[in-house]
Amino acid sequence: MTAIERDLSSADRIVQVLHHLGINRAHIAARVPGDWQGLVSTYPETVASLTLVGPLGMDPAVLRQLAPRLLVIAGAQGRPADMVQQVIAGLPDATLVTLHGYPSPTAYTDVAAERAADIGAAMLAFMARRDADAALAPVSIADTTGEVAGVSYRVQGAGRPLVLLPLSVAPSQWEPLLPQLSAHYCTIVLGGAALGMIASLETRGHTAGYLRVVGNLIDATELRPGERVLEVGCGTGVLDRWLARRTGRANRIMGVDINAYLLREAAMLVQREGLADTIEFRQGNAENLPFADEHFGVVMSSTVIQWADADRMLAEMVRVTKPGGRVAVIGHAHDLPRWVNLPLPTELKHRIEAPGWGGDEHHPLGCHEASLYQHIRQTGLTQVQMFPQFAAFNDPFRLQQLQASLLPTLSPEEADAWRAAVAQAEADGTFFIATPFHCVVGTKP
Repeated sequence: MTAIERDLSSADRIVQVLHHLGINRAHIAARVPGDWQGLVSTYPETVASLTLVGPLGMDPAVLRQLAPRLLVIAGAQGRPADMVQQVIAGLPDATLVTLHGYPSPTAYTDVAAERAADIGAAMLAFMARRDADAALAPVSIADTTGEVAGVSYRVQGAGRPLVLLPLSVAPSQWEPLLPQLSAHYCTIVLGGAALGMIASLETRGHTAGYLRVVGNLIDATELRPGERVLEVGCGTGVLDRWLARRTGRANRIMGVDINAYLLREAAMLVQREGLADTIEFRQGNAENLPFADEHFGVVMSSTVIQWADADRMLAEMVRVTKPGGRVAVIGHAHDLPRWVNLPLPTELKHRIEAPGWGGDEHHPLGCHEASLYQHIRQTGLTQVQMFPQFAAFNDPFRLQQLQASLLPTLSPEEADAWRAAVAQAEADGTFFIATPFHCVVGTKP
């Protein structure tokens, strides 16, 4: 990817792919706000219809112009479902399909696999109505795989074009729906490190503030050359690649994750960066690690412990650590306030920065607050170091995600105040969000 391509927005990347394939207008299906918001705002003529499956956020102002062309498929209960109901109430021309008996999917829920029939039927019926109302030329594309502007594409079927953007980090992504959708449409599945939650994880893993947090954690482990390192819940492997470069490849690094989709992306990125001789990946569960006892010198994990049974995960991390080895964990700190560097009205600023905001998605036995320190103490580790830290983020992708979750909860006056504050901070170059994390390192006796 060239330096110019690195500066492209997700919307610009998507449009470049479509133009490469000879498409000017298509049905779009998505989930992650960072993928579809810019497309709707900047290239509305490209969007014949927009389907949001279990949306992770919805900006009413962005969607208003698109309402007659909008289908939202949502779970039946939970805070995301409430958010969807509130937004759709203000968009009477939009179409809502509720998955009855199904809770609001989390970022990791395999929604397409679990409700394929319902989602496929809703999408096909909605798009058929849109096809009757608007001209959308059928296409047949011979170039079935490739990459443009850092976005991979895979084409299946023929007919009117349907672009499928990533379903957050759902393990199966769109695969369970492809036979049904491609029988009626030319389906174009987009992916790669520039879209969806892959882009979010990669952006976070290249952010100086976050890397300072992780770097302090690694420093506390006193990692020595030659020690084997395991990252539990490695995601895209962005921290493994960073650590390999930081240590001059002095350590063999293993990444383990339960999510096959993330591991595929991780393997491609390691190959692309020429680090396959230092880093390898394996699929496995954090609560039942696929490694022998006392195998690694340092075992680390970052922002995964809220998604697992914390005690079982920590017990496994300790089990695979050698005597004298170190266990290092970063967890979300949803019990601490965050800092949003925006000139907001006092009451609104306090509400947005309050502890607990956005902290309701986790495993029932997971840990996303200071109880992490007690959980670590119960493992029997010694020389325990406990230190909360803040990381500052100022990337557009994170701002889009925050706004899509936040704006539906605000009154019109508060939303105006938020937008004005963001515009001012961006003009001044002072926007950032400081996010808290709990960090702990202990030594196995």
